[in-house]
Amino acid sequence: MKDDISDIQSYYDDAVESELVRLERHQLERDITWRYLDRYLPPKGAILDIGAATGGYTLELAKRRYTVTAADLSSNLIELCQRRVSEEELEKSVRFFVADARDLSDIKDDTFDAVLLMGPLYHLILEGDRKTALREAFDLLKPGGAIFSSFISRYGILGDVMKNIPQWIENQSEVRSIMEQGRDPDGMHGGGFRGYFTTISEIATLHEEVGFKTLVVAGVEPAISADDESYNKLEGERRKLWLDLLYEISTEESIIAASRHLLYIGTKPG
Repeated sequence: MKDDISDIQSYYDDAVESELVRLERHQLERDITWRYLDRYLPPKGAILDIGAATGGYTLELAKRRYTVTAADLSSNLIELCQRRVSEEELEKSVRFFVADARDLSDIKDDTFDAVLLMGPLYHLILEGDRKTALREAFDLLKPGGAIFSSFISRYGILGDVMKNIPQWIENQSEVRSIMEQGRDPDGMHGGGFRGYFTTISEIATLHEEVGFKTLVVAGVEPAISADDESYNKLEGERRKLWLDLLYEISTEESIIAASRHLLYIGTKPG
């Protein structure tokens, strides 16, 4: 049975403006993700961006002459993404769908050289739903195609939570549920951010059970915890040197789980 994620849809329908600037707030996440995209994307081809939101990756991919199919659960996010694509005169390179990552039947008239699954998996609290979304992506990939999927670390979020909602620690039933199960207590639908917070050991196994071959599991905010500001204010050569170093250590096993966002990269054998 699929989980009802209408609350997640409503959450993002109401969060368009914050989603528009999310990657500006989390610039290290964006920059390291692009390092991996540059490394593992094919030089050209068709890309499926599931969880495209306002187009944080869609627009740049289209500018780089990829053809992009942008899909998201939120119609409001897709509408803004579409407007931004039009403003950049990239309409010929991008098509749009409002779709649940667990059912991409409206898109199944094509296959893709790469799939981005940057967000949907950390809102699917049931393992069966996460596997369904991955199977949908797997079926749409060409043999040899790459998948890039994102997760939120169960333990990497704690610095951010302490900084922004320190009172959370006082709700010990919720704390224990997150730490032990990776999700809020059963039946808790508060209308806010509801997700699944993963452990490192789960990620490769989840993909491999669907059929993917694992290439990389990385932390895309290594060593900064909740301190986005220190990286965001860097400029020029100093910024590049820090990015080089943090990218270099992004697969260091001792710190991957300390990153808030985790990135999996794999391929479809063939």
